[in-house]
Amino acid sequence: MSEDSQNRTSPLRLDQFLKLTGLAETGGHAKLMIQGGEVSLNGELETRRRKQLTFGDVVEIAGASYSVDEFLPQ
Repeated sequence: MSEDSQNRTSPLRLDQFLKLTGLAETGGHAKLMIQGGEVSLNGELETRRRKQLTFGDVVEIAGASYSVDEFLPQ
């Protein structure tokens, strides 16, 4: 299975979402943002970088909200 094919069928994790959207430059940067308390998921502080995202989730950083729906495989 190619990496591209795997990405389309695998669930999206919070740290991956931050990299995919450009909110984090690297996985390490995403980890620091999440563990540093900068990221909320659906209005609640989220400190688990491997948290699986689902349809309808909203990630919030620095007062801005980002819908996960646009980035999850259909």
